[in-house]
Amino acid sequence: MSDKIRVLVADDEALIRDGLRAIAELEGDIEIVADAATGSEAIQLARTLKPDVVLMDIRMPGMDGLAATRAIMAEPAPPRVLVLTIFDSDEFVYRAMKAGASGFLLKDVRRGQLADAIRTAVAGDTLLAPVITRRLIERFCRQPAPGQTPAQLACLTSRELQVLRLVGRGQPNSAIAASLFIAETTVKTHVAHILAKLGLADRAQAVVLAYETGLVQPGEQAP
Repeated sequence: MSDKIRVLVADDEALIRDGLRAIAELEGDIEIVADAATGSEAIQLARTLKPDVVLMDIRMPGMDGLAATRAIMAEPAPPRVLVLTIFDSDEFVYRAMKAGASGFLLKDVRRGQLADAIRTAVAGDTLLAPVITRRLIERFCRQPAPGQTPAQLACLTSRELQVLRLVGRGQPNSAIAASLFIAETTVKTHVAHILAKLGLADRAQAVVLAYETGLVQPGEQAP
């Protein structure tokens, strides 16, 4: 049985699909299992093939990549989704995160960047620089007034709130573990509990919720 990361590529341009396949398959631990030319085809192939990661074009005719991402993330045990676009747009990044995407890449991504992004997504980390996260959240999130209790987070323990705050600041599990003086495996367990309790599909959605509830404020720096 193969232990490679199984990837589905969804893009309406055959040249892009072929290029991404060629780049990804140079990596020994990545396998392209199929490609799709439309959002609806991507949904069907994701359901059938159960890939680990979907590389999703944001603009396709008919159903676009955002709608396809929402549909895929609504499936049981969905794959990670990395959104691909030629547009470096804050609004696209925000909408993709809200839809459950794990990250955002431009189509001119280099081989090493693409492979690292796929591995990062599979590991459960969000592929967004903290500065980009703060910028887009500040623009698009309606936040509660400072000091207002985030009722949505009442189900979390004090430790889980600490972890969520650091996730929202863009910290990887290793940095969170160091900040809280706990094991990285413990951080992973806390993150899993947070996602389950809050009904979130992905770490990226946890980042958005941390800002939307006011747990993290735009411009707030990680310790």
